Amino acid sequence: MSQQENSKLERITGTSPEAKSLDITNQNIEQLKQIFPDVFSEGKIDFEALKAVLGEAIDDSAERYNFTWNGKNKARQIAQTPSTGTLRPCKEESVNWDTTENLFIEGDNLEVLKLLQKSYHKKVKMIYIDPPYNTGKDFVYKDNFHDNLQNYLELTGQLDSDGNTLSANSDTSGRYHSDWLNMIYPRLKLARNLMAENGVIYISIDESEITNLRRVCDEVFGEDNFLGSILWKKKTNGNNMGYIPPVHDYIVAYGKSDLEAAILGFPLTKEFIEKTYSNPDSDPRGPWTTSDLSANHKGPYFEIVNEQTGDTFLPPKGRYWVFNEEEVKRRIADGRIIFGKSGTTSPVQKKYLNERLSTRTKADSWWDSHGYNSDGTKEIASLLGPKVFDHSKPTTLLKSLMSMTLSDGDILIDFFAGSATTAHAALDFQKEKDISLKVISVQLPEPTAIKSVAYDHGYKTISELSLARLKKVITSLGDGAGVRLYKLDSTNIRPWDADFESLELDLLQAEKSIKDGRTSEDVLYEIFLKYGYDLTTPIDTELVNGKTVFVVGAGALFVCLDDDITTDTVEGIAKLKEEYDPETTQVVFKDEGFADDCVKTNAIQILKQASIDDVKSI
Repeated sequence: MSQQENSKLERITGTSPEAKSLDITNQNIEQLKQIFPDVFSEGKIDFEALKAVLGEAIDDSAERYNFTWNGKNKARQIAQTPSTGTLRPCKEESVNWDTTENLFIEGDNLEVLKLLQKSYHKKVKMIYIDPPYNTGKDFVYKDNFHDNLQNYLELTGQLDSDGNTLSANSDTSGRYHSDWLNMIYPRLKLARNLMAENGVIYISIDESEITNLRRVCDEVFGEDNFLGSILWKKKTNGNNMGYIPPVHDYIVAYGKSDLEAAILGFPLTKEFIEKTYSNPDSDPRGPWTTSDLSANHKGPYFEIVNEQTGDTFLPPKGRYWVFNEEEVKRRIADGRIIFGKSGTTSPVQKKYLNERLSTRTKADSWWDSHGYNSDGTKEIASLLGPKVFDHSKPTTLLKSLMSMTLSDGDILIDFFAGSATTAHAALDFQKEKDISLKVISVQLPEPTAIKSVAYDHGYKTISELSLARLKKVITSLGDGAGVRLYKLDSTNIRPWDADFESLELDLLQAEKSIKDGRTSEDVLYEIFLKYGYDLTTPIDTELVNGKTVFVVGAGALFVCLDDDITTDTVEGIAKLKEEYDPETTQVVFKDEGFADDCVKTNAIQILKQASIDDVKSI
């Protein structure tokens, strides 16, 4: 094979870029090159040149305002370190695999978020998370900068542990708040990459970390992208806890860039209309409500005169009228500005129901009728039994967030799934609204306490419990709903990692590019992640010259992982490309799958003649 041909049939190994998740650091560098190419010298960033380009926007004062903590730089590095893991499909444990677009992923959410970077980049409309509140008893998973995947496998018992244990973040720890920030920071950085431009993230939290959460979110999402906080009344009394017993949680909301389209508002209901609009004066334009005639932005300032009574009115102190004098007079004459029943009150404008442009209404910040924690506990008890899981959020709360945020076809992610309340609520919400959503839930296989009711019921991990709940909900809905289960694991691709003490064995294994015990479908979904395909992308299976060919995305990708591939098989794939007629096509083979080197060499030319230039082997 010539050097040119060899470069076209590139081998994807465990050390190549396509064997890893998105390299965020390199992506950032490439973006910087596009904006400021002159600040690069010999491929490196010249920070003095960058400072000169940015000018006064640089603040290098020792006394500048910033937010930092012990471990922040490491947390930032962790977010930018690619994952070498994969997500393995578990069809047998799934429900309606072939038709559902809902995913449940068991694994460390930091690694999973990295793996989803290519497939769901800028596609997610809504993220909701209910992370640990850092109360001193919360489960804490210690990230490992050098190899977080290995750390995950050890801590979850898939490999021998060297003493690493799951623990709580004790409030007596000297790094109590720092440990929590080091956990949440990289996950939020990765989550932002997944958000659509009109995306929104909602984060539940209580008093323990509300201040730190706001500050870290201001940094990750931008202060100007803060959409507001909801105070959710979670219980009817505070049980005399603390000096002022708390009865609420916060739900903090941030947008990405298109803030006007982030939160749509609640759809108008009959109850809202009847409560808000009326027509006491039989106005021929129909039901109306009133709104302020003044605003706090600078505008017209003059006396408005009620010609009927002679009363005059100025805007309240520090405010201005929203219309000029001529327009005010016109609206008074038209009955659109009124002075109350007595004619002596400050003028207000009429807003008519039939002139309302939006079919939605904004939510306010105080939610005291959206379910309590006790409702959530009852919901899960009705499905899995009493005391299996306490303090679950109520589906009513989550459906309210969905109602004011999501539309048909949107993607929703919860990467602290817990007992799967978000996915449960989404399944109900889709049926109630007759829309379709893609729901992705991520949950660590956190062990349940040995003496717990959950453990007695056979749920050894929280992820087992949450998946069981989803299956119960799917059965109760009975409308074809489903969920696909994936589990985080190490890559399917065998890396070249020779040990000279066992070189003979290593050389024999090097002939195999796929690890033992991994199936073709395991490898196929790893290719999805590395090439950026949605994990529910349609797959057709074609038999070509006796070999299985996976046809992905109506011919956008052909994958053949069988052995003894001949030129007849390659020619058959070229014909398939003609049948499907995609705009562009990629083809992936198994490196040792070709019958011989001659077939591998000819494959390049055969596929090139079919206008397929992107051919790789693993």
